[in-house]
Amino acid sequence: MILGVMGPWQFVLIFVVVLLLFGGKKIPELMKGLGQGMKEFKDASKGESTPEDKDKKEA
Repeated sequence: MILGVMGPWQFVLIFVVVLLLFGGKKIPELMKGLGQGMKEFKDASKGESTPEDKDKKEA
């Protein structure tokens, strides 16, 4: 197996391990947090401020 190339079985194995570690109810919360973190990182790298920051500047 070549390192760095992941096939479908590796993704299935990772998914099963994550499911066993965190349980089915925690996975949506983890994905939501991951999505929010990626959005914040994207906005910060563009130099855009969040709506909360805009409210603080206006006050």
